[in-house]
Amino acid sequence: MNVSEAIRRRRSVRAYQNKEIEPEKLERVLEAARLAPSARNMQDWKFIVVRDPETRRRLDEASNGRGWIGEAPVVIACCGTPIDYAMKCGHLTYLIDVTIAIDHMTLQAVEEGLGTCWIGAFNEPQVREILGVPDTARVVELLPIGYPAEDAPPERKPRKALNEIVCYERWE
Repeated sequence: MNVSEAIRRRRSVRAYQNKEIEPEKLERVLEAARLAPSARNMQDWKFIVVRDPETRRRLDEASNGRGWIGEAPVVIACCGTPIDYAMKCGHLTYLIDVTIAIDHMTLQAVEEGLGTCWIGAFNEPQVREILGVPDTARVVELLPIGYPAEDAPPERKPRKALNEIVCYERWE
């Protein structure tokens, strides 16, 4: 599989098989995050791999009780640290850097036959308490990961045409 194919095949998976992820596959997904670029090569991230069913259930509750988040065999809490460094343009680096690393993980997961779903709707103080995340870090996203259930992933949602999202030389 090449990168273009992985991009086209990636979906938000919300139903998972009751099947463990092989350690070598999970390690390759995490390695993809480790290799992601970051501002000033700070690598300002920490990934908490949660396999414990009770902790996954609690993370699901902290994510509006969707039910399916805790059913994934692994939930990765994607955290940024330090949280106060900004680029010259004013953007905080940890938000951008962690997001790039997550995207690398989601694409590697596709190659491994796994599904993921970005979860940004969660109660951060509750997640921080569940996972013991210090005040020097922020939880950016939760990433459930596992083998998609037979009825997942859904069809790709419509995407805007390039001419609707791309301008050349100036904002149009």
